[in-house]
Amino acid sequence: MLARDGHQVTVLEANPQGPPASSLEAWESWERKGVAQFHQPHTLFARFRQILDEELPGMVEKLVAAGGVWMDPLDPLPPTISDPAPRPGDDRFRTIAGRRPMIESVVAAAAENQPGVSVRRGVRVAGLLPGPSAIPGTPGTAGVRTATGEELRADLVVDAMGRRTPSADWLAELGARRPYVESADSGFTYYTRYFTGPSRPQRQGPPVTPVGTFSVLALDGDNDTWSVTLFSSSGDAPLKALRQPEHFTQVVRACPMHAHWLDGRPITGVLPIADVMDCYRRFLVDGVPVVTGFAAVGDAWACTNPSAGRGLSVGLIHAQLLRHAVREHLDNPAAFASAWDAATEQTVTPFYRNQIAADRARVAEINALRNGLQPPPPDPKLARVLAAA
Repeated sequence: MLARDGHQVTVLEANPQGPPASSLEAWESWERKGVAQFHQPHTLFARFRQILDEELPGMVEKLVAAGGVWMDPLDPLPPTISDPAPRPGDDRFRTIAGRRPMIESVVAAAAENQPGVSVRRGVRVAGLLPGPSAIPGTPGTAGVRTATGEELRADLVVDAMGRRTPSADWLAELGARRPYVESADSGFTYYTRYFTGPSRPQRQGPPVTPVGTFSVLALDGDNDTWSVTLFSSSGDAPLKALRQPEHFTQVVRACPMHAHWLDGRPITGVLPIADVMDCYRRFLVDGVPVVTGFAAVGDAWACTNPSAGRGLSVGLIHAQLLRHAVREHLDNPAAFASAWDAATEQTVTPFYRNQIAADRARVAEINALRNGLQPPPPDPKLARVLAAA
């Protein structure tokens, strides 16, 4: 997006290997060290597809050409809907489904072919370069220093290094205050298995379905694949047996709306992931930016457990906000820092807060059921929304 506005963008990628030529190779052989969730399920919400259409025309078509499939959350409609006939505007809910390696390989290849973008792979950033101060008492940054000592200067440093970004330490080295941070283990463990077959399963319920002390996540994938994920409290020791394919199969087979998702050929074992941290960072403390010339975007700003699948979509919304802030304030670092914080808090922080509240409620429900107790009552507002849905 920034390059399309005429900016020169340099992307520094620590992993040396570029995107493979095909989505099959991306799934089977592309190594993305440091990206623990690379082979875990991902969801592209309709908002993701809408922003691609607005900002990067043709990208959706490239995803489809690589094996992505159209997904309509209105199909099937709930049985309470008496008139299933399509209505004007229904298309706005349609989106693309695909596995993370396919999605990332397509986007990465497009970035490398975008005029104004230079992608340098195998380059690790080691710190920030000091820049002029635009706010009294607040340091500025003017670029980055690589692990080999190379200095790259820029009007704006964008941190897109994900949930484990070390940027707080780099800011401290500049003399900046540390950002405000909230961090806690989400409390969930995930067990995923991928399948393939001549026809994808027909959905009989929502993508995420709570079933007592665990939940089922069933997602379409690219190139005739799909995934089934079971997730529950990390403290539920008996469910750790879900690592074993036979136990995983037994549990899914017992779920009426999801048993048929096993009717394919497994292409992986059971892929577990745990110790998923919820983390939120704010780079404005006591009403003052901690640094200028710097912007954290996507998971480098905030991340939650992946059960709702919002990460890629919220990240793209955040990137669009960044483009807007750069258009208006790049030549004024102090104004940019304040505007970037305000846009982040107004537009994407509510997604984080909503997910944290939902996760805590679900963990409390699971723990109560495990201990034979009455689960706490649901949030009244959320209950009304679910009833309306």
